[in-house]
Amino acid sequence: MALTNEIIQQRLTDKFGEQLTEWEQPYGLLTFRAPAEMNLKVMQFLFDDEQLRFRFLTDLTGVHFPERKGEELSVVYHLHNLFENIRLRIKIYVPVEKPDVYTATKLFSGANWMERETYDFFGINFVGHPNLIRILNVDEMDYFPMRKEYEMEDPTRRDKDDEMFGRG
Repeated sequence: MALTNEIIQQRLTDKFGEQLTEWEQPYGLLTFRAPAEMNLKVMQFLFDDEQLRFRFLTDLTGVHFPERKGEELSVVYHLHNLFENIRLRIKIYVPVEKPDVYTATKLFSGANWMERETYDFFGINFVGHPNLIRILNVDEMDYFPMRKEYEMEDPTRRDKDDEMFGRG
């Protein structure tokens, strides 16, 4: 029997019950929310379960939601079952004051650089990561540039004004 989103959701609900919430399927991609302290338990179950077999981490990234008090930072995981060619998305949320999330590097070696990049740009602390240091920004940087508290561009720049392109 082919693996479907309904089967995956049922297996996860049987195992974790009401702890997994916010189930949806945008564009057919099964998506749900897990408590931050359970990220590894959920991913380990998805990895080990012989019916589910989500053994490839396609992507891991951060998102900043400044308006969500107490859960301003999110980590989004995209997992892939290569046997059945089916994907899913897991979201977790943490407060900006204590952005601690357990590292997935022992389960997915590819998480190493993805977690470093997410730390570098969003400041999410991956607890237990073997080398959580900046990967793209300079070491002396004392802020996390992808947080929405910073402007995307310098508003004083003129090189992007319409008049510079003959439109003004």
